[in-house]
Amino acid sequence: MKNVARMACVAVLGLLLSACATQPMSQDYSAYKASKPRSILVLPPVSHAPDVNASLSVLSVTTLPLAEAGYYVMPVAPVYETFKQNGITVADEAQAVSPEKLREIFGADAALYITVEKYGAVYQIINSVVVVSANAKLVDLRTGTVLWQGQAQASSGENQNNAGGGLVGMLVTAAINQVVNQVTDQGHQMGNVASQRLLSAGHPGGLLYGPYNPKYGTD
Repeated sequence: MKNVARMACVAVLGLLLSACATQPMSQDYSAYKASKPRSILVLPPVSHAPDVNASLSVLSVTTLPLAEAGYYVMPVAPVYETFKQNGITVADEAQAVSPEKLREIFGADAALYITVEKYGAVYQIINSVVVVSANAKLVDLRTGTVLWQGQAQASSGENQNNAGGGLVGMLVTAAINQVVNQVTDQGHQMGNVASQRLLSAGHPGGLLYGPYNPKYGTD
């Protein structure tokens, strides 16, 4: 009985840890404000996750939060095709291209470098949750200066409850979660949430508002 109770406590702790939002990074915005980027090139994300869909999935949900923040975002599909035509098909290679060369090819003011650290199911003692975590940096392509860095995470366990409490409730929740994870693309959904948290403007440690947002210059 003690072992069951201990397992339940560990599982609850795991859920709580997976639900914790990433603390905002300390930011020095002086270079960012001096740079005043108007256009952003989003480079193919480097992925450290085993899921082969991680990079493209996260890439597909980056444009909206950046555009809402007030930036012109270089269209993802033409950018991807340009890299491909130049023999660059791997994200690591794209991110290794010099800022000067990226500026010459695409004409953007800044580039966003994203690394996906986690993407997919994280198995706990009697449950599993889908977690997506990523970090990013914004680099001035005219000078090579890092303007901003951030990180964010999203988990399908953030709003879970145990359907009545106790170990039985936790087992019921675990069974439901397994079915949901099998029939829905939870990774992509959590990637969208993580992207919004990472790239939205107007919150502590986040991006500054861009010139196409009415709040530009207020942060």
